[in-house]
Amino acid sequence: MSNQVQTAEGISARFICTANHGFAPYAQEELRRMFGAVKSTMLVSGEVFLATLPTSQGDAADLLQQTPPIFLRHLFPVHFEVNTEQQDIAFDQLFRFLLNHSALQEGSFSLQVRKTERSNFEGTSGVFKQHILSGIELLPAEHVIQDADLIVSVYLTEERLYAGVSRAEDNLSDWNGGAVRFQKEEGQISRAKFKLLEAEKTLDIPFSSFHRAVDIGAAPGGWTSFLLDRGLEVTAVDPAKMNPVLLNHPKLKYVSKNAGDVKFKENEFDLLVCDMSWSPKLMARLVTDLLYSLRSGGTAVVTVKLMHKKPMALIKEVTSVFEDSRMQIQRAKQLFHNRDEITLYMIKY
Repeated sequence: MSNQVQTAEGISARFICTANHGFAPYAQEELRRMFGAVKSTMLVSGEVFLATLPTSQGDAADLLQQTPPIFLRHLFPVHFEVNTEQQDIAFDQLFRFLLNHSALQEGSFSLQVRKTERSNFEGTSGVFKQHILSGIELLPAEHVIQDADLIVSVYLTEERLYAGVSRAEDNLSDWNGGAVRFQKEEGQISRAKFKLLEAEKTLDIPFSSFHRAVDIGAAPGGWTSFLLDRGLEVTAVDPAKMNPVLLNHPKLKYVSKNAGDVKFKENEFDLLVCDMSWSPKLMARLVTDLLYSLRSGGTAVVTVKLMHKKPMALIKEVTSVFEDSRMQIQRAKQLFHNRDEITLYMIKY
């Protein structure tokens, strides 16, 4: 199941890589810093690219798990590639490749498909997926929606068809393209809640294990509502108005002030969260000034707005501010729901 190629320069492996829209160049830079010289071709401007790494597929997966990237959201190895000028022939070749694949002769697999807007396949992604499943219905491995042994990834562009077989954990995300989809709930206060839902799953943050939280810049209350749903007592701080649905919640204390004007008890909280549309440096200064209220071993989850064209330098500067304030960075990640920001997951020591 390896896509490694022995060339005159040594072993290399190819991957379809995905980042949030506009952030692919930074994902490419992350790969260059990790693997040295990386050859890449942009497939969807600013979002999806084909990368050739100077290492084996297995070694690439190991390094990416040891040093999780910030901007690279998802990738899958390219084991099969064909020109789509004659589409029927291309699909027949894909079906033969998958039907004969040694790793798909037992166990289970999940099929993830994507296609670019300019691909020549007529029909939705759902129709595209069913077309492939029909072509490989004799495959011994069982097709399942969740908890599959392997992921079969297929990506169709205007000119090429790519496919690969890998484990979900080696793809960085078990969602198709790393695009995490949550269903909007009736009465949901804001889509900001999705950020914490995704952080809970992707960063493995045990929100339900906390007891007392402070939400800095809480209005209108998307993050507060999430924490209340997890059973926490929440102090929400913001001079702006909170959603009135929350105000009568027995575990909510609403402080209608600027966070810089509020005084808390020392070690009052075991969780601090902040999702404000502020300058990242001002946000870091505000949050660090309030860290006295977070007990040792407590967790902080904050978003960092990427407001200029040097996000890597900005992230380094902001994380240094937190590290100087006794915060250990667990993960820095641009989640699917972050858009033009990243999420920092930190623990106070």
